[in-house]
Amino acid sequence: MTVDTGAGLTRTAGDPDISDPSFWLRPRAEIDAAFAELRARPGLPFYAEPVTAGGLIQPGPGYYAVTRHADIARISAEPQTFSSARGATSIPDLPPEFLDFFGGMINMDPPRHHRLRRIVSRAFTPRIIAQTEADIVTLARGIVDDLLADGPGEFVSRVAARLPLEVICRMMGLPPERYADVFRCTNVILGAADPDFIPQDTDIVAALLGAGAELADLLHQMATQRRADPTDDLTTALALAEVDGERLDNAEIASFFILLLVAGNETTRNAISHTLRALTQFPEQRAVWRDDLAGVTRTAVEEVVRWASPVRWMRRTATQDTELSGQQLRAGDKVLLFYSSANRDEAVFTGPDRFDVRRDPNPHVGFGGAGPHFCLGAHLARREIAVMWRELLTRAPDIRAVGEPEWLSSSFIHGIKRLTCDFTPR
Repeated sequence: MTVDTGAGLTRTAGDPDISDPSFWLRPRAEIDAAFAELRARPGLPFYAEPVTAGGLIQPGPGYYAVTRHADIARISAEPQTFSSARGATSIPDLPPEFLDFFGGMINMDPPRHHRLRRIVSRAFTPRIIAQTEADIVTLARGIVDDLLADGPGEFVSRVAARLPLEVICRMMGLPPERYADVFRCTNVILGAADPDFIPQDTDIVAALLGAGAELADLLHQMATQRRADPTDDLTTALALAEVDGERLDNAEIASFFILLLVAGNETTRNAISHTLRALTQFPEQRAVWRDDLAGVTRTAVEEVVRWASPVRWMRRTATQDTELSGQQLRAGDKVLLFYSSANRDEAVFTGPDRFDVRRDPNPHVGFGGAGPHFCLGAHLARREIAVMWRELLTRAPDIRAVGEPEWLSSSFIHGIKRLTCDFTPR
């Protein structure tokens, strides 16, 4: 039996409906099992697009779900065939100005993508990188100081969320009194489907635009100030960075800042939170990591990213007729790259449902597949996870999760909103 998904395409009855928002609130084991079932089937399942943004954005013709590691690797390496320019983080098509504002480089193809990435990369000077490395260590120690002083309790807001937020804000040179505003706006942008962040009956589009505008205004002001009075922060470097006579304008700097917050703040926050849960579920892996921090941290961090898969999917759009896993695709067809599924692909990972801090090799796609859109902040994320868990495993070695987490209502971000921790005070 088949189910009509529109546009003359069908999926098999009984297939998990991953376009249903309630699917993503099911237990993780059920979600993983559903994707394992999809990976085992030939071709690519086709789904109707979900209704989003309170129905103000009309769903399009549907999309193909790409669930296998090999397919995602191929798509990531072929931007000329699978485009990001029509939207990488949204299933429905959005206005170009909306895509530029909220995603910047992530919603671009070469050569425009290369131009912005080259200029941004130039801004990450050795001095800024060295200062950021020092800040990560200082901040992580201070966060664990506070945790030990205050005792067990909520982990996400007190630990996991603080480090990446404060690192990015320091890197950009933001005043500390604005950190809370940045945190609030980030939650709105990535938690649009969650009533904790945007209450029901709220105009979601207006809330998103308002949060984005608040962040953009902040960076516009700072970029203008830094051009007149340069300092040693990343905002100054971005404002002054030049490649072949080209510089970023204020709108491009603001867009990059929003992308940095989304990609570098939310994802690392959730990776750190998922680590607490994983080490609680697999206490023998906690012992392996804790007893050999120097030898195991590198592989442990990669396993954290694979296990957490903080960004569940990205979208691409076929630019020409092509074939993928036996499925004929036409120009204009949408494909969703389910990284969380690829990171459990039995064809690539032995025991994919086992958290293994010594897993090596570990060709996960938690930072995106190899290609022009591989995460620019991967090094920063790895460093933050490594330093935070070095501090926690050294100073609160028996730290563990208590009870179940409160999950973010989102198909896009594999987010933990709240999670209680316990440990033996020293």
